[in-house]
Amino acid sequence: MSLKAYIEAFPDIEVIDDEVSRKLEMTKMLKEDPTKAILFNDLDGYRAVGNLWGTRERMAKGLGCEQEEITGNLLEAMGKPIPPKIVDESPFFKNQLTDFDLTESPIPTWFPEDGGPYITSGIVVAELDGKRNLSYHRCMVIGENRLVARVVPRHLYAMHKAAKERGEELDIAIIIGVCPHILIPAGMSVSYDADELEIASALRKNTVGQEVDAIKIENGLTVPAWAEYCFQGRLTDETTKEGPFADITGTYDIIRDEPIIEIDRVYHTDDAIFHALLPGGYEHFYFMGMPREPVIYEAVSKAVAKVNGVRLTEGGCCWLHGVVSIEKHTEGDAKNAILAAFGAHPSMKKVTIVDGDIDIYDDREVEWAKATRFQAHKDVILIEGTKGSSVDPSNEGLSTKMGLDATKPIGGEGFDKASLD
Repeated sequence: MSLKAYIEAFPDIEVIDDEVSRKLEMTKMLKEDPTKAILFNDLDGYRAVGNLWGTRERMAKGLGCEQEEITGNLLEAMGKPIPPKIVDESPFFKNQLTDFDLTESPIPTWFPEDGGPYITSGIVVAELDGKRNLSYHRCMVIGENRLVARVVPRHLYAMHKAAKERGEELDIAIIIGVCPHILIPAGMSVSYDADELEIASALRKNTVGQEVDAIKIENGLTVPAWAEYCFQGRLTDETTKEGPFADITGTYDIIRDEPIIEIDRVYHTDDAIFHALLPGGYEHFYFMGMPREPVIYEAVSKAVAKVNGVRLTEGGCCWLHGVVSIEKHTEGDAKNAILAAFGAHPSMKKVTIVDGDIDIYDDREVEWAKATRFQAHKDVILIEGTKGSSVDPSNEGLSTKMGLDATKPIGGEGFDKASLD
C-alpha cells in the first residue's frame, strides 16, 4: 500500500497548499502539534508529509489492528517471519535519475544548529553473505550525491566493517515513504540472522492478509516496492564529520566521524511524497520506542506470570521512561519485572510497574497509581553505575536507573477506586 493511500485514508490531515520552506519553516509548523498530520503540497516545489504516524491510534489504523493489539502482533511477526512477495514492477521505477543534486531536493534542514539538511525517515537496506538488514540511520547531505550517516555499532556497522576488510564498498539503498508494517520492524533490535523485511512481511500478513511487496533494484538489493523514494548507493570507507543534530530528546547530539554514502541513482514515484520525520516529534518517538515494547514484554513475561501491556512514554521520548502493567501473584513480582525490563531495554532509565486496572496509555492514571500505591522508602529500586543512553544529555558515561513499584499489596484493602458497579 502506498504512502499516498494512507494519506487519503486519514481525513483529519491538514493540507497546506501555500509554499513552505524546507529550511526551518516546516519544522515550526510540525512542532506546533506533533500529533497533527500535515501534508505540504509545495515544500519548495516538492510534496511532503509530517506527523502522519504521530498518534498510536493512527498507527494502529495504519497497521490494521487495535492499539492494544500492536505489541502482540509485533511479537508474533518476530517469532514467525515470512518472506516478502517478490514483484516485477514498482511505482518508483517510473522515475530513475542518475543526474541529480541532493542539495536541491526535499530533504529538510530541521534546526538552526544542525550540520546540514537531514534525511530522518530513511531506512537503510543492506545485504551481505545472504543476510539482509533494515535499520534507521540519519543521513546528512554533504554534496550533490553524498551523505554522511550516523552508523552505531550494530548490524549495518558489522556489514560495513566486513566489506571494508575485503576491500569493498557496501551496496545499500535508502527507502523513504513506506507503510508502518515496514517502519516499525526497521527499528527493531533483533539478532544478526533475523531479517527485518521478513518480520515486516509477517506483520502485514497477520494484520491485513497480504505480505510486503518487494523488488530488486539495479544494484541487486531487494527493497520494499511501495516506497515513495529509493536512493541507491554505496557505504564507502571514507569518513567525515556528522552533526550536530537535534536528536530524539530535542537536544543536540555531538559531532562524530561517520562513514560517507555515495548515491548513484535516485528512484521516485510520480508526484512523490517525502516522509518528513520531525526530530524529537512523536513519529520519531514511536519508530524508535514502539519496536522495543515487545522486547520488554517478552522479557518481563519470563519474570512474572502475566504481563498486560508495555508502553514507552512520550514524556520520556518513548525511549528513556516506560510503564509495564502486570498481574501480581506474589510480593516481589513488581521488582522482578523492573529488573527484567531494564535488561531488555538498557537505554531505559525509569520504569513504573502498575496493576491491570491502570490504563498505561493514560498518564493521569499512571500518576494516580504512583500517588496512591507507591512509597519511596520501600517501592523504589536504584541501580547505579549502568551504561546509559547516548541520547540522554544527563548521562555522564554511567547512568542510574530507577524502578518504581506502583502496584497494590496482595490482599491489601483501600487501594481500589470507588465504583458504582
